[in-house]
Amino acid sequence: MQDADAYRWLNPPQYCEFRDGDLFVRTADRTDFWRGTFYGFWHDNGHFFHRSVEGDFTAKVTIDGRYDTLYDQAGLMVRLSETHWIKAGIEFTDGALHFSVVVTNDQSDWSMLKIVPPTHGLRLRMTRHGEAIRVQYLDAEDGHWKMARLAYLPRSSSIDVGMMCCSPQRPGFEVTFHDFKLGPAIARDLHE
Repeated sequence: MQDADAYRWLNPPQYCEFRDGDLFVRTADRTDFWRGTFYGFWHDNGHFFHRSVEGDFTAKVTIDGRYDTLYDQAGLMVRLSETHWIKAGIEFTDGALHFSVVVTNDQSDWSMLKIVPPTHGLRLRMTRHGEAIRVQYLDAEDGHWKMARLAYLPRSSSIDVGMMCCSPQRPGFEVTFHDFKLGPAIARDLHE
């Protein structure tokens, strides 16, 4: 990972280290990001390794984790504040891996789709175009980026972006973030 010194933790994990440029993380106990909806609880203690970015951007990463407990999750996050953020990535639920997106504008919502477990981790990206956040994952079967969500976050001059992981039911979820890249926004074209 380039420029790792420019990043900082919101809620440092139980353990983390860099291995050949990849970020390895072991989560602390009962960590999550969620606000209110359906469950009625408010958590802001998940792990988020991030930096502030001005303007539009695209963030990409490959995530590879040892998912085996309900709600184990890892991916990317963009965050304006405790009340306005988006997290997306792989989440373990109903005994299987799902591509999961949570959009929070005061209250959280949750969307997910079951995916074929990736052999070498799942590649995902988030792109900011003004107030729109585009969430995509790379389909291992056909090699194309699939859009999972086009979501709203309020406009701001800057936003925090980086890697996120949580384990709401346990400590010790292990995940490796490979090939994290943060750069200019991809084209606004939504359809190939």
